[in-house]
Amino acid sequence: MKILPCGRERAPEILAILNDAIATTTALYDYRPRTDAMMQAWMEGKEQGQYPVIGAISDEGRLAGFGTYGPFRNWPAYKYTIEHSLYVDRDYRGRGLGRLLLVELIAAARRQSFHALVGGIDAQNAASIALHRRMGFELCGTIRHAGFKFGRWLDLQFYELLLDTPARPVEG
Repeated sequence: MKILPCGRERAPEILAILNDAIATTTALYDYRPRTDAMMQAWMEGKEQGQYPVIGAISDEGRLAGFGTYGPFRNWPAYKYTIEHSLYVDRDYRGRGLGRLLLVELIAAARRQSFHALVGGIDAQNAASIALHRRMGFELCGTIRHAGFKFGRWLDLQFYELLLDTPARPVEG
């Protein structure tokens, strides 16, 4: 398995992983599959914001999973906080890819001088919660009944990792 940056050439594979997560899991609180046009806009946003999209590429050249991050909120004082996402293809789950991707996202966040990584995780997603705890993330809040999917209310938990960057934060 190789961990590499992903560009637009991987957009169809990223789209397939996201759409499977929408259809079969509570990892995304969404109902409808995303379209090619939505994926292109998503990739453009990542490029413009200089946010990495990191992929786990199988020995056969298939995208097995990916991770990325983007702004937490769009007000200036939040500029050192990012929200990350990790998705692993159903055929590759349980093999430690989430950890490999998260290690790379944390390293990228440090290089870009971010301070706080936040992950919004469905409260029933035991595997993702365990991964984040092993990587040093701490539970910092729960929004009860934040979503409704598959006929039930979903609680959203936020996990946070504080980094030692930036060396000299500034306002403005």
